Amino acid sequence: MFFEDLLAAIAVVINGLPQGLLSLSYGFGLFPTSLGFVAGVIGMLVFQQVAPISFQAESIVMAGVLGKNRNERLNIVFFTGVIMAIVGGLGLLNATIEFIGPAILNGMMAGVGIMLAKTGIVMIKENKIAGGISMATAILVYFLSNYNLIYTIVASVFISTIVHILVKNTHKNSPKDENSSENKLDLSHEKFEPLKFDFSPNVIRGTLALVTLQIGGNIAYASVTGSIANAAVDVDKITLYSGIGDAVSAFFGGGPVEAIISGTAAAPNPVRSGILMMAIMAVILLIKILPKIAKHVPNQSIAGFLFVLGAIVVFPDNALASITESPLVAGATTIVTAVTDPFIGMIAGLIVKFFVGL
Repeated sequence: MFFEDLLAAIAVVINGLPQGLLSLSYGFGLFPTSLGFVAGVIGMLVFQQVAPISFQAESIVMAGVLGKNRNERLNIVFFTGVIMAIVGGLGLLNATIEFIGPAILNGMMAGVGIMLAKTGIVMIKENKIAGGISMATAILVYFLSNYNLIYTIVASVFISTIVHILVKNTHKNSPKDENSSENKLDLSHEKFEPLKFDFSPNVIRGTLALVTLQIGGNIAYASVTGSIANAAVDVDKITLYSGIGDAVSAFFGGGPVEAIISGTAAAPNPVRSGILMMAIMAVILLIKILPKIAKHVPNQSIAGFLFVLGAIVVFPDNALASITESPLVAGATTIVTAVTDPFIGMIAGLIVKFFVGL
């Protein structure tokens, strides 16, 4: 049984590595992010939950887009972690969800799905070869593997990276080399760097947006993981240790680590498998293997996975659930979220919900 737990853990680690590269591309240090995984290990040990935390594309993209520079992004993740830890520690998440309502909650998630898909398309424009191969492979593998996201991300990243390396070695002097990850990724932050606090309006807005996203993400992803493991989950406890993980990671220069839909839930012992996954990831980050991989893996290798995750996995179910609950609220929340952020989307949804109720 331990071997099966370990295999499931390794599969989820592979799933998280490309998203770690995505985090690195936005300026988050991977070495300090190891502290977030350590917090996750302690949280799962203490609370015996089946839902681990790891790199989550939605949070990485959200913090990366909303922060104008690296320090703003770190502050957004740090304050989000503090707020979410308080919300989880006080057991306020269920009350928050009841106040927002399912139409707005699902609408925000659907809007985030659009944002993820758009990011994938933008990456293809940045590097047509790596991004295009990643997109084609991800869509093909996702459907051929009966909707297996682990196979999808591993295959799309691996194949697009191989093609990228072959093309780069064939055309070493090609201008397309400027799109390669070694020219874009900054590895100077692979160390512990105390946070420089920033309370600017953009940081406040970004924090509110990321908090809003995490409210939906923690409930949705933790619940799905729990259903795979056939086990009940306490979303508030998961929110507590994921929030602490965020705060500790970002305070020292690392990126967000959030609840994910984890294949470790299918292991014979999902709690042990989840702990193994986070421990392995922490070691990988501490010995700085992932930044070395980044020298050979283009940022755009994850484009296909982002598109599949956003357009095919996240958007349809959440959009349908939101529209079924309230079409008008769903439309306003989803569209405003997609073009701005989840916090503004939530406000738009609440305003429409108020007028619909008159």
